[in-house]
Amino acid sequence: MKAAEGRIGRVFVLRLEDGDRLPDCVEAFAAEHGVAQGFCALVGGVGSGRIVVGPKDGAAMPPVPVLAELFGAHEAAAVGTLFPDEAGNPKLHMHATFGRGDTVKTGCIRPGIDIWTIGEFVLIEFTGLDLIRKRDAATGFELLAPK
Repeated sequence: MKAAEGRIGRVFVLRLEDGDRLPDCVEAFAAEHGVAQGFCALVGGVGSGRIVVGPKDGAAMPPVPVLAELFGAHEAAAVGTLFPDEAGNPKLHMHATFGRGDTVKTGCIRPGIDIWTIGEFVLIEFTGLDLIRKRDAATGFELLAPK
């Protein structure tokens, strides 16, 4: 385990609107407002998109992602973190659960999802941390690491 200690800075509440695309709109907001690191939560609706629902083979490195499509309005709840990549750009890492009728899907939103009608997004800024998302050669993942 690796750990870092920081503090809570500003708190933003975003009302995402129909068609807003995650993670793009939140990463752009963070860049515009100088938010480099934070904790994020989402509750609302998603109309379409693609999510990563696991690796094809959990033993293979780097893993090959399995993608799932979302069609039609889904209820959504998600949590994630925001940290800069090696170039200094904010990158959202968020996992969500989507429900429609009796069907539920859970996965990473990195490929992109579109808000349906309303999305309430909370971004709590971290300060005093010196972490970035650094690409790991073995897994291909962008893992948190000291700058």
